[in-house]
Amino acid sequence: MRLVDLAGEAGLDVLVDGVQGHLSSFDFYPEWTRSWHHRNVFTDPDAIEAQAELLRTLGRALAGRPHLLGLQLGNELNNLVEHNPVTPAEVDHYLDTLLAAARDGLGERGMVTHSAYDAAWYGDDHPFTPEASARKGDLTTVHPWVFSGDCARRYGPRSPQVRHLAEYGTELAKAYAEDPARPVWVQETGAPEPHIPAADAPEFARATVRNSADCEGLWGVTWWCSHDVDRSLADFPELEYTLGLFDSAGRPKPIAEALAEAITEPHAPRPRDTALVLDCTPGTRSVSGPGGEYFEEWMRWRTEGARPAVVLAERAEDEGYLAARGIKEVVRLS
Repeated sequence: MRLVDLAGEAGLDVLVDGVQGHLSSFDFYPEWTRSWHHRNVFTDPDAIEAQAELLRTLGRALAGRPHLLGLQLGNELNNLVEHNPVTPAEVDHYLDTLLAAARDGLGERGMVTHSAYDAAWYGDDHPFTPEASARKGDLTTVHPWVFSGDCARRYGPRSPQVRHLAEYGTELAKAYAEDPARPVWVQETGAPEPHIPAADAPEFARATVRNSADCEGLWGVTWWCSHDVDRSLADFPELEYTLGLFDSAGRPKPIAEALAEAITEPHAPRPRDTALVLDCTPGTRSVSGPGGEYFEEWMRWRTEGARPAVVLAERAEDEGYLAARGIKEVVRLS
């Protein structure tokens, strides 16, 4: 609670993660789930209830703080799937239970949400689904990292595919939402070396903000992360040591200055009246990820100057839905 109050005193708004999940390439579990009586954090009834009670308690303790954005279940909890096997139906039950507990604790003020890394959008058989990300909680969060699907290595750090990746992730998330007005938060993006060389990082930051801000319904963009990890701290993956906007001594890097410039620019999102139809049947999510047929077609349109929206095949003839999104033409991949 004290940390949240200190952040407020510094003029920062705060979203609190309940179960940390994944942070700086490390996974974090409640310690009692890792002993000889290992519990699956997604499926064990006692483990689920313990997490729900934690979120309920946090919400009650934090409710009413004017600088509190809300509660998030945890950061990229789907990173824990490898050691906690789970089905999509069990994920849905887990998320529904914890989201309800967080809302119960927080009350009506503040958002309640969750996050997942990009396997939820691109992984054919990943148990965290696009529908869960785009339909549960108060808004959709996306983490469009350039290393997902080897995007930067596949296309190059200065490529349109890299510089429009967060924009694409936002439009993809909007397609899966049932509510056409549901906001999308580009919650995690950054310039990890060597995927984005330091010399390219400032322009990458500018392009990411400008292109994302071109999307209607964008709630915001938050950058990961604030500071480089000090090299006196061992055992971090190499990219963590240079991922910050500031170096480990607190000095702003060129990317920080570029980001500061980009966020002060005027941004005027416009409707996208043409949509490419995404026909993503079960087990084929990868068509919408880097290297996939749909991803490459969307990027081809964007590179040629078009501004395509994304619409799922099952909504492509829903006139009311299309009108609500401002879509006047739908185009199917040939």
